[in-house]
Amino acid sequence: MPVEFVRNVAGEEGFGPAVEAARWVAVGNVFFRRDEEENRKRCVAVVEEEVARVGCVVLGWRRVPTDHSGLGRSALGAEPEILQLFVGPGDVVTSQKDFEVRLFILRKRASHRVIQDPSIDAETLPMYICSLSSRTLVYKGMLRTTQVKKYFLDLAREDFKSHVISVHSRFSTNTFPAWSRSHPYRYICHNGEINSRIGNENWMRAREGNLSSDLIGPDLQSIFPIVEHGNSDSQTLDNVLELLVIAGRSLPHSVLMMVPEAWQNSELMAAEKKSFYKFHSSLMEPWDGPALVLFNDGDYVGAVLDRNGLRPCRYYVTRDNRVICGSEAGIVPSIADADIVQKGRLQPGKMLLADIRRQRIVDDAEIKKELAAAFPYEDWIREHEVSMDHVVHRPP
Repeated sequence: MPVEFVRNVAGEEGFGPAVEAARWVAVGNVFFRRDEEENRKRCVAVVEEEVARVGCVVLGWRRVPTDHSGLGRSALGAEPEILQLFVGPGDVVTSQKDFEVRLFILRKRASHRVIQDPSIDAETLPMYICSLSSRTLVYKGMLRTTQVKKYFLDLAREDFKSHVISVHSRFSTNTFPAWSRSHPYRYICHNGEINSRIGNENWMRAREGNLSSDLIGPDLQSIFPIVEHGNSDSQTLDNVLELLVIAGRSLPHSVLMMVPEAWQNSELMAAEKKSFYKFHSSLMEPWDGPALVLFNDGDYVGAVLDRNGLRPCRYYVTRDNRVICGSEAGIVPSIADADIVQKGRLQPGKMLLADIRRQRIVDDAEIKKELAAAFPYEDWIREHEVSMDHVVHRPP
């Protein structure tokens, strides 16, 4: 989160003292259909009601400054009105994690309500909240990468600074282009397709009745469906990943739960790691690509290549402690070879991870060893697994 920028623009808009006084500040860019003032007002009212309902406070709104002079005809025709929402924690919020859970709940409720509200014209998506978090902030649109900074004037400000950034540009391969479907999403950028998406989505809907969460609590039922209206395959992946993280798993843990390496027939894999994957296979089916998934929550940033390995991923680590990762070499052409201390490519099923809090790069083997040792997965499987061999009698 660009903290200095947040404080400065809040001051410029007249609600600086409220932002300064808040323990944490969540910011999110919200798309509304252009030239529909009544619909926008109703949508804003729904959002503000849901903010209050979860025990948080609206600190202010601002119009995001943009320059659409460089947009093409299709992007300009679909261009939304973009407002920026600032939310603070109320007295009932106990921690930043608790704050993030409440932000998730209010965003899901508000998004569902504006689609279901008969007073709001929902023939097309009336509102889309790009993100709402105290950790990360999403700017996106139907733009080429070279257009992003020119379109969003915020990004050209000297006070807009961040220690980590995710950028992705691609064309729609299996959906129609839309501002809401552009990357990045709330946690991921994704190069490829999720070809198991229909099965994954159906299973998520089927298991909603059995879901429970100590962190989300009784509010869980009110955020269904988990997979949002009109999603692409990448959005669906992001929706489910977000639920796993909000419910208490770390981002790397959640990613490996959804995008596992090939483990079933591996004779070289350690038993402890194989048990980790086997246990989670009973909770979640693999989301198969081909897919390269980049993920970012402000504390962790990394990439994972699915077990098919059919999308490229190259990375550099530089002398000045920068990690540059993308789908091809040379995406930052100004890096001299002499400044590169490590470089490589991701193998199928492998992960690259930068732990921002610990300020270190964690390699694939260490990540998975740490996660596999966190709980006695092998014991759990031995004590609780029921296989068909124990249920169905096979005749001799």
